[in-house]
Amino acid sequence: MDKKVKVGILGPGNIGTDLMFKIMRNPYLEVEVVSGIVPNSQGLALAQKHGFKTSLEGVNGVLNGNCRIVFEATSARSHQANAPLFERAGKIAIDLTPAAVGPYVVPSVNLGAHLDKTNVNLITCGGQATIPIVAAISRVTPVRYGEIVASIASKSAGPGTRQNIDEFTQTTSRGVEIIGGAGKGKAIIILNPADPPITMRDTVHALVENPDQAAITRSVEDMVKRVQQYVPGYHLKLAPWFDGDRVTVILEIEGAGDYLPKYSGNLDIMTSAAVAVGEGYARQLSGRP
Repeated sequence: MDKKVKVGILGPGNIGTDLMFKIMRNPYLEVEVVSGIVPNSQGLALAQKHGFKTSLEGVNGVLNGNCRIVFEATSARSHQANAPLFERAGKIAIDLTPAAVGPYVVPSVNLGAHLDKTNVNLITCGGQATIPIVAAISRVTPVRYGEIVASIASKSAGPGTRQNIDEFTQTTSRGVEIIGGAGKGKAIIILNPADPPITMRDTVHALVENPDQAAITRSVEDMVKRVQQYVPGYHLKLAPWFDGDRVTVILEIEGAGDYLPKYSGNLDIMTSAAVAVGEGYARQLSGRP
């Protein structure tokens, strides 16, 4: 009953490697295999150094393993092809790409809603950062329109992020609506080339009717505390600011520095959310509280 649940990491890039370090200290999860396709991958080398099984067989490296949960840290296009393979193999897929094959999950908002599904999607870094705030506002008053602007350091945007820009905006916009509760959502991402690199910042704009300022502020502050339970570097930079029917909130997300630089809050919030979701599945599978 108290054994850790074995997991596989597909994609030993920045996200996959940071995820590996976070799982290493998790009481519910255990890395069984890290799989990629690049022979000289630094992520695979680090996995080997820490005693984990590695594979150069890509998706087959996790399909042929004993892992119960697979973290997909490749690309949206790859996950669309891999998702049916995971399903046929009886593996739970936690998707860190914006492929949006499975239902959207934001741990602080709806962690328990889809643990009966075998494929869930973590939307995007911007979505993980901002959708909780939209949800916090919408649980107090209807949000007619929600717009988020995610600004990240260019150095923290790897090939996968750059290849998925269109998917980022589309998937995040839908997440603002489906999970955040906005009538209409819009998402914008900015890759900032500043040196030294900036820490991730996100701005949330919401159009509401007759806002109860005190109630909205309390709801947002409560939601920030919930996110901080798995993303300690998640902070309000600007508490809810009101201009008529518009509410504006600014967030700053600093990474934990497990593997990536602390300015890479955009990547850290994804890996932190992934571990939180994986732990939710593990608790359910093992019967542990």
